[in-house]
Amino acid sequence: MTKTRMALGLALIGAVAFAWAGVGRAQQGAGEKVGERLDEAGKAIKRGLQRSGEAVRESFARTKTSVQNMGIEARIFGRLHWDKEINGSPIELEVKDASVAILKGSVPSAAVKAKAVALARDTVGVTQVIDQLAVNPPTRVVPGGPRGTGDAPAPRPVPPSNL
Repeated sequence: MTKTRMALGLALIGAVAFAWAGVGRAQQGAGEKVGERLDEAGKAIKRGLQRSGEAVRESFARTKTSVQNMGIEARIFGRLHWDKEINGSPIELEVKDASVAILKGSVPSAAVKAKAVALARDTVGVTQVIDQLAVNPPTRVVPGGPRGTGDAPAPRPVPPSNL
Protein backbone atom coordinates (compact mmCIF):
# COMPACT_ATOMS: atom_id res chain seq x y z
CA MET A 1 0.00 0.00 0.00
CA THR A 2 2.70 2.38 0.57
CA LYS A 3 3.89 1.89 -2.95
CA THR A 4 0.39 2.60 -4.21
CA ARG A 5 0.13 5.66 -2.06
CA MET A 6 3.49 6.81 -3.20
CA ALA A 7 2.55 6.28 -6.84
CA LEU A 8 -0.71 8.13 -6.31
CA GLY A 9 1.13 10.94 -4.52
CA LEU A 10 3.66 11.19 -7.32
CA ALA A 11 0.89 11.15 -9.91
CA LEU A 12 -0.92 13.88 -8.03
CA ILE A 13 2.21 15.97 -7.72
CA GLY A 14 2.87 15.47 -11.44
CA ALA A 15 -0.68 16.52 -12.32
CA VAL A 16 -0.40 19.64 -10.15
CA ALA A 17 2.98 20.46 -11.66
CA PHE A 18 1.63 19.92 -15.18
CA ALA A 19 -1.43 22.11 -14.44
CA TRP A 20 0.76 24.76 -12.86
CA ALA A 21 3.00 24.82 -15.91
CA GLY A 22 -0.03 25.14 -18.18
CA VAL A 23 -1.37 28.06 -16.15
CA GLY A 24 2.05 29.70 -16.29
CA ARG A 25 2.13 29.35 -20.07
CA ALA A 26 -1.42 30.73 -20.36
CA GLN A 27 -0.51 33.65 -18.14
CA GLN A 28 2.62 34.25 -20.17
CA GLY A 29 0.53 34.44 -23.37
CA ALA A 30 -1.90 36.84 -21.74
CA GLY A 31 1.01 38.87 -20.39
CA GLU A 32 2.53 39.10 -23.84
CA LYS A 33 -0.81 40.20 -25.27
CA VAL A 34 -1.22 42.84 -22.57
CA GLY A 35 2.33 44.02 -23.20
CA GLU A 36 1.69 44.30 -26.92
CA ARG A 37 -1.52 46.27 -26.28
CA LEU A 38 0.32 48.61 -23.92
CA ASP A 39 3.03 49.14 -26.54
CA GLU A 40 0.38 49.95 -29.16
CA ALA A 41 -1.36 52.34 -26.77
CA GLY A 42 1.95 54.03 -25.97
CA LYS A 43 2.73 54.44 -29.67
CA ALA A 44 -0.74 55.85 -30.33
CA ILE A 45 -0.30 58.35 -27.50
CA LYS A 46 3.11 59.33 -28.88
CA ARG A 47 1.65 59.87 -32.38
CA GLY A 48 -1.17 61.95 -30.90
CA LEU A 49 1.29 64.10 -28.96
CA GLN A 50 3.38 64.62 -32.08
CA ARG A 51 0.31 65.71 -34.05
CA SER A 52 -0.74 68.01 -31.19
CA GLY A 53 2.74 69.51 -31.08
CA GLU A 54 2.65 70.18 -34.82
CA ALA A 55 -0.79 71.78 -34.52
CA VAL A 56 0.42 74.00 -31.67
CA ARG A 57 3.49 75.05 -33.68
CA GLU A 58 1.33 75.90 -36.73
CA SER A 59 -1.14 77.82 -34.59
CA PHE A 60 1.68 79.75 -32.93
CA ALA A 61 3.16 80.64 -36.33
CA ARG A 62 -0.24 81.91 -37.55
CA THR A 63 -0.73 83.93 -34.36
CA LYS A 64 2.77 85.39 -34.59
CA THR A 65 2.15 86.46 -38.20
CA SER A 66 -1.20 87.97 -37.23
CA VAL A 67 0.37 89.97 -34.40
CA GLN A 68 3.15 91.17 -36.71
CA ASN A 69 0.52 92.19 -39.28
CA MET A 70 -1.37 94.12 -36.60
CA GLY A 71 1.82 95.92 -35.58
CA ILE A 72 2.60 96.96 -39.14
CA GLU A 73 -1.03 97.90 -39.76
CA ALA A 74 -1.04 100.11 -36.66
CA ARG A 75 2.18 101.85 -37.73
CA ILE A 76 0.82 102.55 -41.23
CA PHE A 77 -2.56 103.66 -39.88
CA GLY A 78 -0.86 106.07 -37.50
CA ARG A 79 1.21 107.61 -40.28
CA LEU A 80 -1.82 108.03 -42.54
CA HIS A 81 -4.07 109.27 -39.73
CA TRP A 82 -1.71 112.01 -38.57
CA ASP A 83 -1.19 113.44 -42.07
CA LYS A 84 -3.63 116.36 -42.48
CA GLU A 85 -4.09 115.87 -46.23
CA ILE A 86 -4.83 112.15 -45.95
CA ASN A 87 -6.76 112.04 -42.67
CA GLY A 88 -10.19 112.84 -44.16
CA SER A 89 -9.90 110.26 -46.95
CA PRO A 90 -11.76 106.94 -46.62
CA ILE A 91 -8.77 104.60 -46.91
CA GLU A 92 -8.99 100.92 -46.00
CA LEU A 93 -5.77 99.24 -44.96
CA GLU A 94 -4.93 95.54 -45.01
CA VAL A 95 -1.62 93.78 -44.32
CA LYS A 96 -0.86 90.35 -45.81
CA ASP A 97 2.09 88.00 -45.48
CA ALA A 98 3.50 90.04 -42.58
CA SER A 99 4.84 92.84 -44.81
CA VAL A 100 2.57 93.59 -47.80
CA ALA A 101 0.31 96.62 -47.32
CA ILE A 102 -2.83 96.97 -49.44
CA LEU A 103 -4.40 100.44 -49.67
CA LYS A 104 -8.03 100.66 -50.86
CA GLY A 105 -10.46 103.54 -51.00
CA SER A 106 -10.44 107.00 -52.49
CA VAL A 107 -8.40 110.17 -52.12
CA PRO A 108 -9.09 113.71 -53.39
CA SER A 109 -6.02 114.06 -55.63
CA ALA A 110 -3.11 112.26 -57.25
CA ALA A 111 -0.72 114.09 -54.90
CA VAL A 112 -2.56 112.76 -51.83
CA LYS A 113 -2.53 109.28 -53.36
CA ALA A 114 1.23 109.44 -53.95
CA LYS A 115 1.78 110.67 -50.39
CA ALA A 116 -0.33 107.85 -48.87
CA VAL A 117 1.56 105.23 -50.88
CA ALA A 118 4.91 106.76 -49.92
CA LEU A 119 4.03 106.88 -46.22
CA ALA A 120 2.95 103.22 -46.29
CA ARG A 121 6.05 102.16 -48.26
CA ASP A 122 8.41 103.99 -45.87
CA THR A 123 6.89 102.34 -42.77
CA VAL A 124 9.20 99.98 -40.89
CA GLY A 125 8.42 96.35 -41.75
CA VAL A 126 6.66 97.02 -45.07
CA THR A 127 8.27 95.38 -48.09
CA GLN A 128 5.57 96.05 -50.68
CA VAL A 129 2.56 98.36 -51.11
CA ILE A 130 -0.33 97.39 -53.36
CA ASP A 131 -2.03 100.62 -54.43
CA GLN A 132 -5.76 100.24 -55.06
CA LEU A 133 -6.62 103.86 -54.29
CA ALA A 134 -8.93 105.81 -56.60
CA VAL A 135 -8.67 109.55 -57.16
CA ASN A 136 -12.12 111.08 -56.64
CA PRO A 137 -12.13 114.86 -56.24
CA PRO A 138 -14.57 116.01 -53.59
CA THR A 139 -17.96 117.16 -54.86
CA ARG A 140 -18.91 120.79 -54.34
CA VAL A 141 -22.27 121.84 -53.00
CA VAL A 142 -23.68 124.83 -54.85
CA PRO A 143 -25.68 127.25 -52.69
CA GLY A 144 -29.33 127.77 -53.65
CA GLY A 145 -30.62 124.27 -53.06
CA PRO A 146 -31.51 121.62 -55.59
CA ARG A 147 -33.44 123.95 -57.92
CA GLY A 148 -30.55 126.31 -58.40
CA THR A 149 -32.77 128.87 -60.27
CA GLY A 150 -33.43 131.36 -57.53
CA ASP A 151 -36.97 132.16 -58.79
CA ALA A 152 -38.87 130.20 -56.16
CA PRO A 153 -41.71 132.14 -54.56
CA ALA A 154 -40.94 133.62 -51.19
CA PRO A 155 -42.82 132.09 -48.27
CA ARG A 156 -45.87 134.09 -47.12
CA PRO A 157 -46.33 134.92 -43.48
CA VAL A 158 -49.15 133.15 -41.71
CA PRO A 159 -51.60 135.57 -40.03
CA PRO A 160 -52.09 134.99 -36.30
CA SER A 161 -55.33 133.33 -35.36
CA ASN A 162 -57.73 134.87 -32.80
CA LEU A 163 -59.10 132.07 -30.74
